[in-house]
Amino acid sequence: MSLLRSLREVFAPEVGGITMPDALAAPAGAVPITLRPLDAQDYDEWNDVRRRNHEWLEPWESGDPQHGPGLSFNAWLQRQHRDESNGTGALFVIEYQMHIVGQISLGAISYGSMRTGVVGYWVDQRHAGKDIAPTAVALLADWALLDPSGPDLHRLEIAILPHNARSRRVAEKLHAHHEGIRPRYMYVDGAWRDHDTFSLLSEDAPEGFAKRLISRHARE
Repeated sequence: MSLLRSLREVFAPEVGGITMPDALAAPAGAVPITLRPLDAQDYDEWNDVRRRNHEWLEPWESGDPQHGPGLSFNAWLQRQHRDESNGTGALFVIEYQMHIVGQISLGAISYGSMRTGVVGYWVDQRHAGKDIAPTAVALLADWALLDPSGPDLHRLEIAILPHNARSRRVAEKLHAHHEGIRPRYMYVDGAWRDHDTFSLLSEDAPEGFAKRLISRHARE
């Protein structure tokens, strides 16, 4: 087998892309959030939340090191849908009490012998500290790693700026594996920055990541 063929088998997306669920709801006992695909009709509410949280989120925002032109909401949404069709990404809004309070995404998906993806998320400052972020990651993990209708991955990666204490706490609540620092891993806030990486593996919680999160909260 040639090296080129081997690499293609490792990274190539599978035919058919990703079938997005209508919604992913938290189980009883968890903070009552729902993940659902972002829709064009969400623009006003999504944009309002983003605008209100601009200063809160700006220090953690990834960017384009080539400084290309920005995308309109519709163009960005179309790109997300292409990623879903290609099997390389999935995007959900986080709803709490019937309002958008954040966003969670699964990107950089690789198939073949790796079956891995990278998780990104943010939560409205007004709702920080309510276990919304760890519950959202747990729901995404249940779908991406364990649900037969999901992309059937083996590993999810969470990459965090070392001084982002809130995101570190999310990884800790999920009992994610600490994998260490990756130097200049991602372009954030105008520079290539080191990231602390964590992972969740499909065999970590065969009973479900959301259920494991609930049971550990009950014991603490």
